[in-house]
Amino acid sequence: MKKSYIAMIIAFLIGVGMLAKGFIFNEDSKMFLLIFWGIGMGLAFLRLFVNNSIKKMKGKSWTVKVVFFAVLLGFGLPFQSWFRNEVLFKMDSAYLGGSVLMLVVGMVFMTFFTGFAKEKFQSAKLEPSNS
Repeated sequence: MKKSYIAMIIAFLIGVGMLAKGFIFNEDSKMFLLIFWGIGMGLAFLRLFVNNSIKKMKGKSWTVKVVFFAVLLGFGLPFQSWFRNEVLFKMDSAYLGGSVLMLVVGMVFMTFFTGFAKEKFQSAKLEPSNS
């Protein structure tokens, strides 16, 4: 079994375990955990999209590259600042640790899951159909 599959499974089990614990014991932080799990998965997709877009920059003119990074930073930096100042710094410190852990676990899980799914879809395309 690949190390990435093991990391994906561990991240998934940590995330599901924390969510289950939050909902079973009816903790106040359960909605924060769920929201940050989703944000983490969304950030993983965003990171994969940006990495894929950067790979496609080969052969493009320098103006296209500058505009791409200007737009990326123009949206990314203000959002990052807002998220840090208005969400994380104003959040109750009792919820902060678990929420950030769920954010990271969601990113790790979705990054590896996307690679796993892509590999499975590509291998399914290569196999001859029995029709």
